Amino acid sequence: MKVADADFAMDRRREQTMASAARDYWARVRAGELGALPSIFGLVSLIILFTALRPETFLSERNIANLFVQAMSVTILALGLVFVLLLGEIDLSAGVTSGVCAAVMAKLMVDAGQPWYVTVLAALVTGLVIGAAIGLLVAVVRIPSFVVTLALFLGLQGITLRLIGEGGTVPVRDEVIVALANDNMPIWLGWTLAGLCTVVFAASQLLRWRRQKERGLVGRPLGLVVAQIAVVAAALLGGTFLMGLDRAPSPAIVLNGVPWGVPVVAVLVIAATFVLNRTVYGRHVYAVGGNAEAARRAGINVTVIRMSVFMIASTLAAVAGMVDASRLNSVTPDAGAGNVLLYAVGAAVIGGTSLFGGKGRARDAVLGGLVVTVIINGLGLLGSPAYMQMLITGGVLLLAASIDALARRRQAATGR
Repeated sequence: MKVADADFAMDRRREQTMASAARDYWARVRAGELGALPSIFGLVSLIILFTALRPETFLSERNIANLFVQAMSVTILALGLVFVLLLGEIDLSAGVTSGVCAAVMAKLMVDAGQPWYVTVLAALVTGLVIGAAIGLLVAVVRIPSFVVTLALFLGLQGITLRLIGEGGTVPVRDEVIVALANDNMPIWLGWTLAGLCTVVFAASQLLRWRRQKERGLVGRPLGLVVAQIAVVAAALLGGTFLMGLDRAPSPAIVLNGVPWGVPVVAVLVIAATFVLNRTVYGRHVYAVGGNAEAARRAGINVTVIRMSVFMIASTLAAVAGMVDASRLNSVTPDAGAGNVLLYAVGAAVIGGTSLFGGKGRARDAVLGGLVVTVIINGLGLLGSPAYMQMLITGGVLLLAASIDALARRRQAATGR
């Protein structure tokens, strides 16, 4: 059975040093196992480019906070699509699903006067039901996911239009929902969460390294583990420091702190990473994505796995819709339509998730979401017209898909 790219490759029994780890990594890159390398290279290049073109604004405290807020909904939507893409399927209705769920939340809030937790639950259930319907049609009725989700892409927009009305707008004024994308947590809480995440990440990596040593399995050398912990700590603590700086446009007010939506995205990404890398379910997803027939012969319930990934994707789409409603303070009939889906699919693929299935990680949604957001944000600062944003984002997506296709050909040629 072909097992997809995951952490299973760590089960190798030979000692590794930093030099041998570097040689192994270079050998994997030459064989086509690029991982997150293209997206990291692209992200760094874009940051350098836009910083050079707009040195006074692009890396300002206010714009960095804007980047995080703008990236939230794209990242969450892309995170759900990673599960679907891992099976080699597609969900073209994810964007409009987010719009329907946001409309359900807003209508219950405004027309029925329901509290925020009831409306959030209703939106999540709506997403779950839509995902179950898609999964049923794809996995049981055996209709191609492209056809099912294309039909829902059109149909769900009609539901949103029916709920809100043509030309209408439903305001979102609940303090909890609005705070998700518009308010910031206290400085002390941001530092506490950043420190806690750093300690937990360091402990998990070191414990994993020790378990491998105790069992005679050889993974990464200790120096590499420490270096990875240092990079993650620098990113978390550095980001918290930048968010703690005052970014108010006027000296009369103080605006600082990490946006509340950032830890929400972090929790979702950590949960998805755990599910995909550390659970039997995650291994089954990779197995079905690598070879569905072999997975079925191995006793994996392929139908359940197929249904479940669409349910996860649609539920996360509901979360993305609520985040967008919070950021915009309203829901309109075109919520989730337009380029929303394309940006999310682009984020997942640019991050490193394969369109052919069996290859991808939760972190791809974060990296790809940042790349897409940096492009949109940077071109906006340059005053570029909308068509230019579409052309460049489409070109980056095409480049990422080409790299993925070439990498798979290289892997097949080298027998990996």
